[in-house]
Amino acid sequence: MSSSQDKQLPATERKLQKARSDGQAARSRDLSHLAILGVGALGLLTLAPWFVEYLQRALRQQLVFDAATVQATGTMLQRLQTIAGVGVLASLAFALLTSGAVLLAAVGAGGWIYSLKPITPQFNRLNPLSGFANLFSKQQLTNVSKMVLMTTILSFVAWRYMSDSVEKMAQLVLQPSPLSLGHAGQWVVSGVALLLLVVFVFAVIDVPLQAFFFKQRLKMSHEEVKQEHKESDGNPQLKGKQRQRAREIADRASITAVPKADFVVMNPTHYAVALKYDEASMGAPQVIAKGTDLLAFRIRELAQQHSVPVLQSPMLARALYAHAELEQPIPAQLYTAVAQVLAYVYRLKAALRGEGRMPDAQPDPYVPPELDPHHQPRHAGAALNAVDKT
Repeated sequence: MSSSQDKQLPATERKLQKARSDGQAARSRDLSHLAILGVGALGLLTLAPWFVEYLQRALRQQLVFDAATVQATGTMLQRLQTIAGVGVLASLAFALLTSGAVLLAAVGAGGWIYSLKPITPQFNRLNPLSGFANLFSKQQLTNVSKMVLMTTILSFVAWRYMSDSVEKMAQLVLQPSPLSLGHAGQWVVSGVALLLLVVFVFAVIDVPLQAFFFKQRLKMSHEEVKQEHKESDGNPQLKGKQRQRAREIADRASITAVPKADFVVMNPTHYAVALKYDEASMGAPQVIAKGTDLLAFRIRELAQQHSVPVLQSPMLARALYAHAELEQPIPAQLYTAVAQVLAYVYRLKAALRGEGRMPDAQPDPYVPPELDPHHQPRHAGAALNAVDKT
């Protein structure tokens, strides 16, 4: 297992996607705190005047007692229920505002993730040794240091703000109540705004910092990257077998096209390739069926049953089988060889129809040696002979 010192490579896209599916993302607590405090303060600032006015009006109504109220005591309970209902609705609206702000802050920091894995029971989290080690991790120590610094700055700012305005606030008792309450409200709003400014600065720093720690935590070693590539690409040997199997299936399916071929070229015992050429629709001859061993004999039998010429040209058959794909033009290097055989086949068919004399012996077309899968270079053969002599 790779140690943390070996993990120097950035996380791959696959690992990032797996982390997101597990419910992991870069989250900033400072941004969430700013969202709660900012939206909460804005909500109080917006709703407080209306709510205070409503409470004053309701209290005036509640403190009015007349004969009708005394005789019908149920009206007082009804008034109390109305006030309580308004309080519950105001509290619910405040809770929805702050919850929505926290949700938007989380999505803004790490994106939207829907996963139930973080809340599923995981007993490995109860290990005290791993929990103790996490307390001294680089990220945790940085977060603690940041929180201590932010608390210190907030305390200093609050102390300075209150010390500079304590005399002014003490003089409010000499002013009329509505005016003094207005000044007190402005003083509280200014102090909260100043504190929110400090939290905002820390949130701006914390968002990229948490993203950096998240990427650091997901870093991978060279072995992990290699293993991931192997898993994503699949086992090369298994994939090779699958491709071979697919080719065999395609070759078997292509046998049905043998009756449409112009001719079949064979190695006497192992290879058979059926070709077709239509000057109107094809730019070059195409292989429409091919096979080896028993499949090759089946191609020859079908060709003989449907009067398709079967010619023996071992090197050409092997080259076509190795380098030509089904329903695709043959390689350009084999144009000349196939053209010679095709011309012979056309003369043969014309002679069988009585439109000309029988052609001479079957041509032996030239096939580039490098296209023959059974060809061995001369230097390799010489080396083998030298080994045999020694």
